[in-house]
Amino acid sequence: MIAPPLAIRSRRRGRDEPLACVPVTRPRAGSSGNRRTKLLRLGDRDPSVAEVRAALISLSFLPAAPRQQETPAADRLRPVGTDLPQPTKPPTSEPPSGARAGTADGSTPDATLFDVSLDQAVRAFQQSRGLSADGIVGPDTFRALEEARRKLGDRLLFHSINHPFVGDDVAALQERLSNMGFDVGRTDGIFGPRTETALKDFQYNRALEPDGRCGPLTLRELKKLERTVVGGRPDVLRESVRLLQRGPSLLGVVVAIDPGHGGADSGVTVGDLCERDLIADLASRLEARLLASGLEAYLLHGPHESPEDVERAHRANEIGADLLVSLHLDAGKSPQAQGVSSYYYGNARGSSAVGERLATLVQKELVSRTDLVDCRTHAKTWELLRRTRMPAIRTDLGYLTNPHDAAALGSPEFRATVAEAILAAVQRLFLPPDLDPPTGQLRVPTLASRKGL
Repeated sequence: MIAPPLAIRSRRRGRDEPLACVPVTRPRAGSSGNRRTKLLRLGDRDPSVAEVRAALISLSFLPAAPRQQETPAADRLRPVGTDLPQPTKPPTSEPPSGARAGTADGSTPDATLFDVSLDQAVRAFQQSRGLSADGIVGPDTFRALEEARRKLGDRLLFHSINHPFVGDDVAALQERLSNMGFDVGRTDGIFGPRTETALKDFQYNRALEPDGRCGPLTLRELKKLERTVVGGRPDVLRESVRLLQRGPSLLGVVVAIDPGHGGADSGVTVGDLCERDLIADLASRLEARLLASGLEAYLLHGPHESPEDVERAHRANEIGADLLVSLHLDAGKSPQAQGVSSYYYGNARGSSAVGERLATLVQKELVSRTDLVDCRTHAKTWELLRRTRMPAIRTDLGYLTNPHDAAALGSPEFRATVAEAILAAVQRLFLPPDLDPPTGQLRVPTLASRKGL
């Protein structure tokens, strides 16, 4: 039994805070690479709050501010020096009805104040976009707000290698092409090479110049056509077929392992337990176990660095990984919060079918082989899950702020069991349904030539 935690290392501020001051119950995904680094939350007053408010109004998450009523004739100022009598405004004893709390005199809403209504709108927007619904406007939420305001037809779209187009307009284009049977991969809102190829195929089929640029002529042809593929999502079918074609063997499967923290980024720290160190040990165990079973495993970064999520995804794409597993721990305001949860890429437009399957298998194996509480699987649009070209999952393996989870995570035997559970889930991913064993019973053998590992 460990002592109750006195302080937790804040991910956002980088300093020790009392546990009661930690404002979120789940760690946020890493930075999306957005230039904005300032965090906005309930009670803040900042010019950027007005930008957030305007964006949420345009997206219908907040009601539009009522227009200023026509000023009565008696209230209009008359030119100085005229012989007309100057008006006198009748005195009022009550502030205007509907005035917001928090303004100086109750008469004019303060758009720069992060009030309760804005907090609720931010949380609703985050929930709809597959982000952590913590009410905090950080890099990921700023990025999502900017992307959500892009509508198909607002700009010319094409493949730019150095600065790819990202936004809801790209996602709408991908969705339309996918529904007509063209292979864009996942509907992730990023105009990459696969989207360009699908667009060129569409243009060729419609007797347009196949230049891969979505302009007025291409948009006109898109609007003429209705959905042509029925009976399921084409991207899901393609992803599932590719998985079945690979066969049940693990030989040659490349798994990228992402330790969630490193270097100066220690993650959650409670007493003697540090997320960075525990996850580094687990990642090392998982790497060794995967290699011993015939897979190829790569750590995306060493113990002395903590790259941005975009860079982690880039490294996984560069090595041509078949799967990515990101490892994290969790923290909560209350020591009662506990359990394991797994995440895969997904939103209202679509999801990674294989990523969802892998997340489900990992979650089931972990719950079956340990006594961690099942917090289930969830679809998210975090940048690491979104920008990887392979199925990717993130697993949060318990709360260091919970005495039970912390005691388990501090045990080397427990971390070895977690590595075995993830390996079993990877193996089950490639097995056909008739050969899939019951949860918690699969033991992946070590190759004879690698027993010394």
